[in-house]
Amino acid sequence: MKKYILSFVLLINFFSFAQIDRVEPPFWWSDMNLSEVQIMFYGKNINQNVVSVSSGLTIKSVQKTENPNYLFVTIDTKNVAAQEFVFTFKNGKNSFTQNYSLKARRENSKFRKSYDSSDVIYLIMPDRFANGNPNNDNSKSTKEISNRSLPGGRHGGDIEGLIKNLDYIKELGATAVWPTPLCEDNDEAYSYHGYAQSDVYKIDPRYGTNEEYVKLSAELHQRGMKNIMDYVTNHWGWKHWMYNDLPTYNWIHQFPGYSQSNYRMTTQFDNNASKVDSKQCIDGWFVPSMPDLNQSNPMVLNYLSQNAIWWIEYADLDGFRVDTYSYNDKEGISKWTKAITDEYPHFNIVGEVWMHDQAQMSYWQKDSKIGAIQSYNSNLPSVMDFTLHDAIGNVFNEDRQSWDRGMVQVYDNFANDFLYPNPNNLLVFAENHDTGRFNEIYKSDFKKYQMAMTLIATVRGIPQLYYGSEIGMKGDKGKGDADIRRDFPGGWNGDANNAFTKQGRTAEQQKFFEFSSKLFTWRKSKDVIHSGKMTHYVPDNNVYVYFRYNEKETVMVIINNNSEKQSLKTNRFKESIQNLKSGKEVLSGKTFDLNNDIEIEGKSALILELK
Repeated sequence: MKKYILSFVLLINFFSFAQIDRVEPPFWWSDMNLSEVQIMFYGKNINQNVVSVSSGLTIKSVQKTENPNYLFVTIDTKNVAAQEFVFTFKNGKNSFTQNYSLKARRENSKFRKSYDSSDVIYLIMPDRFANGNPNNDNSKSTKEISNRSLPGGRHGGDIEGLIKNLDYIKELGATAVWPTPLCEDNDEAYSYHGYAQSDVYKIDPRYGTNEEYVKLSAELHQRGMKNIMDYVTNHWGWKHWMYNDLPTYNWIHQFPGYSQSNYRMTTQFDNNASKVDSKQCIDGWFVPSMPDLNQSNPMVLNYLSQNAIWWIEYADLDGFRVDTYSYNDKEGISKWTKAITDEYPHFNIVGEVWMHDQAQMSYWQKDSKIGAIQSYNSNLPSVMDFTLHDAIGNVFNEDRQSWDRGMVQVYDNFANDFLYPNPNNLLVFAENHDTGRFNEIYKSDFKKYQMAMTLIATVRGIPQLYYGSEIGMKGDKGKGDADIRRDFPGGWNGDANNAFTKQGRTAEQQKFFEFSSKLFTWRKSKDVIHSGKMTHYVPDNNVYVYFRYNEKETVMVIINNNSEKQSLKTNRFKESIQNLKSGKEVLSGKTFDLNNDIEIEGKSALILELK
């Protein structure tokens, strides 16, 4: 009897020993620039094994950490064709195997075209947009359950809801979609925003599956549209599986334990900054529920780089938006960004650099001359134009112009474009998921909405719209984030109206949508707006005039922020008008004689194509 008991115990120990719980990345591709791939094998006491691989693949190194449940195996895939391999793990007489795939890449994957200034980006909070599949509102593997009556709860929006409404987004004139993070966020509350991810290789089951995310890209591409992933390098959520069993103590920043960031991003480049303040900004946690990742740890940096590239290749992505970019270790995030753009030379990445000074923001754009003063290059192609956003948030309530009030704030924003190495690749926006809603700030004033959208549609850079503003949606930031992230009307069965269709919109919603659609659809085919040069004129009487032009076209934009009608003498703009005779307004179709004064109503905008 003792013999059988001993055999049973040995059998249990063998299967316990043999278990691999996770393999990341779960597979890779042949013919990649990143050919040396560090595979993380995770399982109980996995590092007690000697690992080998079937012929055709070379193991470059095996790295163990203080946690015996991890084994990091670096393989060399250079010149290795797509095929299946078998890893063997051996501990004494016991051994087990793990299959691993090297897949073939999509044709021309390396040189995929990303988003640029010819695009209009539509930013969506997926949980609040549309519930395409109510069956996935809750999941056995995640804690928080759907509760649409709770403003900060999960409401059930998902990937299928996005796919079902892509034609609506296309009709609006948007050409790219940026959903906030879709990977699993297993926080017990407020998990809908997705920025506290618990598994970065898995789509949250309440949004759908990895395969459905791939389908989203395919559906977008069929419509000539692009998929932008919201990527988070600075932190994970405290429910991330790895946080509960860290590979190394310094995988995250510890003080020990938690210490909050001071949020002073200027310490990243301030020559006068104390070391303690700089460390507190970069190493401090964003909030207590978001462990701060240590990008100065080569293993962490490699893990994040491989994960980002894996998603691009797997889901056929067209670009990244990177959350809290300037809170990362600046040398580490520069290497992360370069690893991606080395793999995909045309891949665009916009970083959230939430600062209020152009010199400070321009520091973070690739090839910045300001960054070069400190021998720093972020390698980041694009940053978000927060100073323009700041101006838009108050300027349209300033009816009268003074030295630093009114439209001169917008003028001054573009006067500082010389600071940026590539101003045409800045993201321009009136609002996003973290700011006040434009239509709340301006009390649903349609004329002010028209002026703001005209501005971001016609200046340099890449316009970004925030879901629902195109139908007049409001939301009070003072009431909390949930209020600026309301459900899109019509996204749920039983909604009072369906703003996804013309028939379902209210008259007010249709007014906003019709203007937005006409404006951004016009922009789609306008190279002069996408890449043309800009000449602007000092605002006079709170009227801002600028021209976009190339060798073939000239567009004149007039924004009258004065509450009263204004008359413009065109001879002031002769250097831009030159010998052109007339201008046709793109939205109304009205023609203006450029030999005469141009009259423009108070609080309005004109876009004139000059002939």
